[in-house]
Amino acid sequence: MAGTAVRGRLTWQDVTVVAVTDETASVRTIELEVPDWAGHQAGQHLDVRLTAEDGYVAERSYSIASAPGEPVAITVERLDDGEVSPYLTEELRPGDEIEIRGPIGGYFVWPWHEDDSPLLLLAGGSGVVPFRSMLRHRARIGSSTPAKLLLSARSLPDVIYRSELDALRDGVEVIYTLTRQQPPGWSGHSGRVTNALLREVAWPISQHPIAYVCGPTAFVESVAAGLVDLSYPADRIKTERYGGVGGP
Repeated sequence: MAGTAVRGRLTWQDVTVVAVTDETASVRTIELEVPDWAGHQAGQHLDVRLTAEDGYVAERSYSIASAPGEPVAITVERLDDGEVSPYLTEELRPGDEIEIRGPIGGYFVWPWHEDDSPLLLLAGGSGVVPFRSMLRHRARIGSSTPAKLLLSARSLPDVIYRSELDALRDGVEVIYTLTRQQPPGWSGHSGRVTNALLREVAWPISQHPIAYVCGPTAFVESVAAGLVDLSYPADRIKTERYGGVGGP
């Protein structure tokens, strides 16, 4: 795979934490000062490596949350049984150093300079992170490409980047579906992403849209299958999954 080949050529480098921002009770965005950064594309990721005092090493991959041209940032969700995320979300402070390598990946990127078809972004939980990069990039370059983001989250407080997403305009539509808890008077969507919801939200296939699906494995497989049922061609569905088989 192309991503594997690129990964093999990358070298680790020490970077400094510039700022940390708590997005939800369990999610934090970390801005980094990266002295040797070749630039990235919206949708790429990077690797983080932590080394314990006893020499034990743990590595994890994280989507890049910032747009090309912005300071490099990642958004990390704390996993209670994780080796890396608890440190990044609870102990890391501005001025600390960590090791990273990247950017990595060429499959899950938005080729805005080649394809201005409508964007359909489908996220489960923290799967919204690469879409923040894409939508910020869209705004920075002044693109008029129509975009829809369907985000599945457990509850409104679990929506990552909620204030930023709620402020989006200029051809971007954001739709939430809340799977576990809805606030009083909630008039939006509830429950998991179903084929019926996809039919309601998805761009008509006649517009030749391109779809990106990111989230837990079960979410990605279900949503991708639903898009195929809507006659989306397989080569117009880009997927990226993480973690186990659970979902938001």
